[in-house]
Amino acid sequence: MRSGLQEIAMQEIRKKLLGWHDKHQRDLPWRRTRDPYHILVSEIMLQQTRVAAVIPYYQRFLKRFPTPAALARARETTVLRAWAGLGYYSRARNLQAAAKQIAKHGFPASYKDALALPGIGPYTAAAVMSIAAGLPHAAVDGNVRRVLSRLLASHTAAQPEADVLLDQARPGDFNQAMMELGATVCLPRTPNCEACPVVRHCEARRLGQVARFPARKIKRETEDVRITWAYVERGVERGVERNRAILLQPPKPDGLWNNFWTLPDILLRDAKLIARVRHTVTFRKIEIEVYSGRLTRIPSGLVFVSLKKLRQLPLATPVRKALALMLNPVVIRSRSGAKPD
Repeated sequence: MRSGLQEIAMQEIRKKLLGWHDKHQRDLPWRRTRDPYHILVSEIMLQQTRVAAVIPYYQRFLKRFPTPAALARARETTVLRAWAGLGYYSRARNLQAAAKQIAKHGFPASYKDALALPGIGPYTAAAVMSIAAGLPHAAVDGNVRRVLSRLLASHTAAQPEADVLLDQARPGDFNQAMMELGATVCLPRTPNCEACPVVRHCEARRLGQVARFPARKIKRETEDVRITWAYVERGVERGVERNRAILLQPPKPDGLWNNFWTLPDILLRDAKLIARVRHTVTFRKIEIEVYSGRLTRIPSGLVFVSLKKLRQLPLATPVRKALALMLNPVVIRSRSGAKPD
């Protein structure tokens, strides 16, 4: 291993880190199980999503889809409703596709077979198989890469170094310990080196250059996106409701909110601005203006949806935000329990 870490030092790192993790690890719901499907769900949800945000979704999702078979036979729209608010919806589709394979062939018995599941990369395969099955594969995410970079004072430390350092006897626990250290102690901007169980082996700390490692990535420039939506309602005449309904655009296979229902982008007569909605997706900052007005005819492809049926549809999160400004939020809350975010 680089930077002078000999086997005796690596043994001490493993021992210290595992001891620290056994004592200080956070009590997270996916750490109370060795069910490979449950662990897979957690790892997919945790991709680019904060732990605190994932916990309630994880619990609701497994209550709704407790087994791979339950997820495999569900309608995609039902799965997307349960996922609504977590973002990166391709994760939900890939997870369901993986569940279909698992329901048919059983859970993979090897890292290679896990890697063959839809949407599963090296990190997820290593994490799931080490935690659920005790297979010796190092899982390298952003937290682990940061810990390795500082331990070795290296800008390139990654999978090979993680493979060498991995504790072969407790690979799942060691992977989680490395992730936990990066998530709670070896933080990107304000590392708490005094609380680090392996600080005496940290080369970046010895050099007084912790802030230099790892090298910061050049962030993609933020893209500002402006969208105009129309809010058209029917079923209310002189204050009396008769089958109240909202005009919506059914899912399209492309665009920002593919496979989700949105408000339509159409021109209205006597249009009046009634709401502004802001939403951020990765590098896009989206500002949506919602107008009400008169509509002489319904454009082809648009559909009036009753308020009763709104909860049954996978609505794009900005649509939930917009409708929450004009309707009782309970009306548009999905049956999965997900709230507009």
